Amino acid sequence: MVDDALAAPGRHGLCVVPAVAVRISTAWRTALIPDVVVLTKKPIGVSFGADEVALVVEIWSPANRRVERETKFAAYAAAEVPFLWTLDLGDEFRCPVLTAYRWDKGQYIEENVVKPVGTITAAPVPVKLDLADLS
Repeated sequence: MVDDALAAPGRHGLCVVPAVAVRISTAWRTALIPDVVVLTKKPIGVSFGADEVALVVEIWSPANRRVERETKFAAYAAAEVPFLWTLDLGDEFRCPVLTAYRWDKGQYIEENVVKPVGTITAAPVPVKLDLADLS
């Protein structure tokens, strides 16, 4: 889905890869492993610098503690990753919600919220999503 959206407008050099190490340190780790990463070049190896990352996607589940979420968000901000998406999977009472942030003037700005269908502009190229396609 994201792969297709990135290829369609003709922006070259973007690659979608799942679960790779991004060399961004936190108090507990020397690297983060986002659920999905969009790289600005063809992946070679299994670890990438923050300067090679255009977008990270973190999927939150009830098992993710609040401190883990805050730590990752702060780490991506410190590394100035251009785009950050968080996907809250919800539960039996709440539908999934994707929030897309754009790095702007030293902070992340919430730009889009998708529940369940919408277009994300906080991305290297606009992406139309239907969260039902993720299940």
